[in-house]
Amino acid sequence: MVNTGGDRRPKYQRIADTLREGIRSGEYGPGDRLPGENDLMVTHGVARMTARQALSVLRDEGVAEARKGAGVFVREFRPLRRRGIQRLAQRQWGNGRSIWSADIENRSLEVDRITVADEAAPDGVAAVLSLADEETVCVRRRRFVLDGKPVLLATSYLPASLVAGTAITQEDTGKGGTYARLAELGCEPVHFREEIRSRMPSKDEASQLSMSAGTPVILVCRTAFTDEGRPVEVNEMTLDAASYILEYDFDA
Repeated sequence: MVNTGGDRRPKYQRIADTLREGIRSGEYGPGDRLPGENDLMVTHGVARMTARQALSVLRDEGVAEARKGAGVFVREFRPLRRRGIQRLAQRQWGNGRSIWSADIENRSLEVDRITVADEAAPDGVAAVLSLADEETVCVRRRRFVLDGKPVLLATSYLPASLVAGTAITQEDTGKGGTYARLAELGCEPVHFREEIRSRMPSKDEASQLSMSAGTPVILVCRTAFTDEGRPVEVNEMTLDAASYILEYDFDA
């Protein structure tokens, strides 16, 4: 039975806390099956709906995942540590490495969907990039998959007149990626601004990222500037909040 100890919260939340603590303590490791509805009903003396709600809490938090016909298991996926400063250092992409290699260590990251096209600039993007009326942007849309799990949707906007005829307009931008190609054009990014907020995902975002119900997304909008202060890229990223830890390491 769950010891209430004067706790007025619903029973399913207290049961979820007990299971969560079991995961944190190592009683249930990655890939282990959690007690099922029948087990929880007997152990805690609750109705099936209460047991089901307790397990749903852990699924919604991204701590556990349901496997059809098998039960609910501790999620094996390790969150991706996004190192917000190190990943954008010139020594990273300037040496031909992807900025993503600063995040993934030895894990498997791939782009499984990519489109590149010239389009009309959204109003907000046109304003940030200081584009003239009717000036178009090169739009690069990608979906990133880590260890088989979709984790990120990214859309980059660059002035089409700046990048025309370069590898930036191709699916494969080459070693060092977009920023290395911009440097070759004499527009090397030397300063970045990131704006971060969070909200619940749209239906399309939740589908593309294979997200559990109740999981929010993190929105990161990054603008890259040259040494003269010219904005050369706006990158709008949608991250599965259950898949990321945002890390910022800097001196006082």
